[in-house]
Amino acid sequence: MSQPTTLFHKLWQSHVVRSLGEDLDLLHVDRHLIHDLSGARALTDLQERGLAVRNPELCIATPDHSISSQPGRTLASSPFGERLGGGLQKMAEAAGIPFFGLDHRNQGIVHVVGPETGFTLPGSLLVCGDSHTSTHGALGALAWGIGSSEVVHVLATQTVRQRRPRTMRITVDGELGEGVEAKDVILHIIGHLGVAAGTGHAVEYAGSTIAALGIEARMTICNLSIEFGARMGMIAPDETTFAYLQDRPLVPRNMPGDPTWDRALAYWRGLRSDDDAVFDREVSIDAADIAPQVTWGTSPGQTLAVTGSIPRPDSFVEAEERNNTEVALEYMGLSGGQPIAGTKVDRVFIGSCTNSRLSDLRRAAAVAQGRTVASHVTAWVVPGSVPVKEAAENEGLDQIFLAAGFEWREPGCAQCVATNGETVAPGERCVSTSNRNFVGRQGPKARTHLAGPAMAAAAAIAGEITDVRQLAAVGEES
Repeated sequence: MSQPTTLFHKLWQSHVVRSLGEDLDLLHVDRHLIHDLSGARALTDLQERGLAVRNPELCIATPDHSISSQPGRTLASSPFGERLGGGLQKMAEAAGIPFFGLDHRNQGIVHVVGPETGFTLPGSLLVCGDSHTSTHGALGALAWGIGSSEVVHVLATQTVRQRRPRTMRITVDGELGEGVEAKDVILHIIGHLGVAAGTGHAVEYAGSTIAALGIEARMTICNLSIEFGARMGMIAPDETTFAYLQDRPLVPRNMPGDPTWDRALAYWRGLRSDDDAVFDREVSIDAADIAPQVTWGTSPGQTLAVTGSIPRPDSFVEAEERNNTEVALEYMGLSGGQPIAGTKVDRVFIGSCTNSRLSDLRRAAAVAQGRTVASHVTAWVVPGSVPVKEAAENEGLDQIFLAAGFEWREPGCAQCVATNGETVAPGERCVSTSNRNFVGRQGPKARTHLAGPAMAAAAAIAGEITDVRQLAAVGEES
């Protein structure tokens, strides 16, 4: 009788080309996503070495980091657009890699493009030169970010060397409360466990709460796995996954009844951890303990319920935590002991590979509808891809945002990573649906508070960090 096995170990073992000893393996790569920040350079390196791309049909390239999000943008609209985005186009087309440029119907942020096209599949091993590649684990893929030299290696060999991580399962059970969404779940997990808790681990998320989430919400959770040190995050595929994939253009013949689809479905349904599988670490979370979250510091782990108060440095026992808190509070211009709600904001950003999908925009629009952005706030909505933008416009979400005073932008990463002049000014405070609130992440001396789409929209309307549940109640009474 075979030993019970985790989903991670099943997928890992199925991709081993050769064991290199000491838990280091050479693995076959099924899918490789390439973006403009590192893609052109990697393809140039490959060309200079006289090497060809091993499997161009297993790659997709799209510009997302170097391009402007302004309406009507071209590659020339941003300082590095033509050099990085145009360079990627030239090199990708020469190598035979499908390129989703600004005029392509599927252009967008790589971690939005992969799942929505069906390029990301359950059971596949997917890599990208971007730390938030763990997003794709939401579909039951083995996915993680790789470095620049590894991008070149994958292009040349369709393999990657990786040391086998330990395993962790985080089980979240129960029904989420009013106003609580996936971003709150993962911020609560990071705040509860600490930013180093996942170091050296592949994390599987499980439990009734996770099973009840849609695929886009699951992507948000897996996206932030890297923010508490995990190498990758994943969720076992289920009927929700298969329904999501059924009509995607790049899935195997994507027609029910087709033998190719049926074979794929039969394989995918077996992708789960065995009932008695043993993980190196188990964590249980009660969904009832999760409230709408907002970060107060300069790390995703420095988060609290919106109803809470900013911690005082002396509330921590460890000297390192006290020091980190003091430094973060000074940078953020906050004082310990004060309620986080009521903190005035200058900007709101709804977008990024974390929260720029259609369901995210729907939640934000539901808060914005019939309301107006505070006069002192600049608020942007940046859809994650052309299909997301078009779907949102077909539903009239763009008109809701525009009527409320939000700017409706083009797909890209710029405001998340402070490129192309799309930055938060020094000293300004931004509520952002992105994944990182590090020092200078959205611009020099910019102050970033991470939150979910509904909370971000509520902050834009109120002009300050506010509990979206209270804003909803006011709307109902009026």
